[in-house]
Amino acid sequence: MVDGRVGNTRDRLLRAAADLIAAAPGEPVPLRAICDAAGVRLPTLYHFFGSKDGLLDAVVEHGFDQYLELKGSRESTGDPIRDIRDGWDAHVAFGLANPGFYALMYGQVTPGRRPAAQDRTNAILLELTREAQRRGRLVTTPERAAGHVLAANVGVTLHQITGSPDPDLSADVRDATLEAITGGRPGRRPDAGRSPAEAAAAVLAGLPDDNTALDAPETVLLKKWLAAVVRDGTECSAGAPNDTD
Repeated sequence: MVDGRVGNTRDRLLRAAADLIAAAPGEPVPLRAICDAAGVRLPTLYHFFGSKDGLLDAVVEHGFDQYLELKGSRESTGDPIRDIRDGWDAHVAFGLANPGFYALMYGQVTPGRRPAAQDRTNAILLELTREAQRRGRLVTTPERAAGHVLAANVGVTLHQITGSPDPDLSADVRDATLEAITGGRPGRRPDAGRSPAEAAAAVLAGLPDDNTALDAPETVLLKKWLAAVVRDGTECSAGAPNDTD
């Protein structure tokens, strides 16, 4: 049987370290201050983590564990773009609810290095963008799309943590990012200056795959066909001779 007090002591140390480091970004935080905040003695910290670096690594890991637990509790909508949208909001909410952990997870930047635990969350996002590509929903590569989303999502969250939370700002950046990777254009009528196929593709892009009008396989196939028509038509237009020549 595991002694619950052991887990509680370790968690208190992790939480105290995260909060103190977040409160003094870029400044050294004495281990004794962390121990005092957690209500333990210094040997207890060394017992669990071995060193300050061990403690910091454990704080980052614990933060990602909490984040992944949150993401795992959310059911997929069946639409990868909608899942990315929902994931964005969950990411921001987690950062605002856990600023100490988040600042260590994404705010402590070392050139050329990132926490290994971050790869776990990145893999989830990349799988969603790859699924979106398979369904003809992207205008860029899955890797680049995931990079766009991650960079914008982290930037917005850090901005919200260091300033005043602004849900409208987060929503604006989220929607602009999704429009960028899916080919949408903010502030433009769906049919303005577009061919019928382009207009239809734009409308279908916003239609969930699990809609009530069509079955999911039919919706996915129709999106792929229209994306191919738009792509082929653009290529043909680009290569066609000019009538005035």
